[in-house]
Amino acid sequence: MTQQALAEACGVARQTIIALEAGRYAPSLELAFRIARAFGVGVEDVFRWQGK
Repeated sequence: MTQQALAEACGVARQTIIALEAGRYAPSLELAFRIARAFGVGVEDVFRWQGK
């Protein structure tokens, strides 16, 4: 899936996806669920929480 296709599926700008991939932006919970849904997986399959 391209960055543009993912952005469109999630209702965000392509720049948001670029920032997520680069680790410069943490998604909202809603966006995290939208991204997971776009891939047909659970949020925990896309994102990992690194607590202290």
